Amino acid sequence: MLVPVILSGGAGTRLWPLSRELYPKHLLPLVGPHTMLQDTVQRLAGLETAAPVVVCNEAHRFLVAEQLRAIGCQPGAIVLEPA
Repeated sequence: MLVPVILSGGAGTRLWPLSRELYPKHLLPLVGPHTMLQDTVQRLAGLETAAPVVVCNEAHRFLVAEQLRAIGCQPGAIVLEPA
């Protein structure tokens, strides 16, 4: 079974002022109603995969979990950087 690993890290320094250290661009809805993280997870729809593993910064763990919950995704794990 394929296990998707989604890298959702970064410091949010290159898209300022929208993106900030505690709210980087992958957690923002830049081109539609969903964030870049949510769009990435939704691209897995229809594929036979295990629950995705999301790698993120420790400071973003609750935002990531909430965004996944909002689209009905139960991750296999949320791995915190730098682990």
